[in-house]
Amino acid sequence: MRIHSSVQSFACIVALAAMVGCATTEEPKPAPAPAPAPAPAAPAPAAAPAPVATPAPVPPKPMALRVNSVELFEFDKSRLTQAATDKLDREVVVRLGEFQVIRQINVNGHADRLGSAQYNQKLSERRAEAVKAYLVRQGAPSERIETYGFGKTLQVKSCPDQKDRKALIECLQPNRRVEVEVLGTARP
Repeated sequence: MRIHSSVQSFACIVALAAMVGCATTEEPKPAPAPAPAPAPAAPAPAAAPAPVATPAPVPPKPMALRVNSVELFEFDKSRLTQAATDKLDREVVVRLGEFQVIRQINVNGHADRLGSAQYNQKLSERRAEAVKAYLVRQGAPSERIETYGFGKTLQVKSCPDQKDRKALIECLQPNRRVEVEVLGTARP
């Protein structure tokens, strides 16, 4: 019986070796065939040129024009002189064309220190109104003009009291003025 079981064991080992040997001697599968080369294609259409970006419009710049006009008025007067209208034409009226939009025009009248506070207040208001009327006649938009009188409160020149009244009046001339300020946006 021992022989039989030895033979059986040997047969199993041979069978097992055959199976292992067969498993490792299997022929490799053939490699897949290469894909056929694509047929030559028609040339691709030329790409459309990239659109040129247009820059965003630049908003107009805010602009302020300030003119301090002295020598517009004679002593104790609110009537514009010819020299005053010439100066307003050169310094204000011509420059209004630089604005695309005028938002506001401030006209500030002033007086010298001679006279009472009430009198000088009214005089400074009349001076501002005289400049406004002139600017409107020259084409400035009246609805955009505001006038203010400051009387003798904002002096730009201080003169010592002098016994010679004529010399004092001459010295105080810079205080008899109108300041014009135009606010708006500049033309592009």
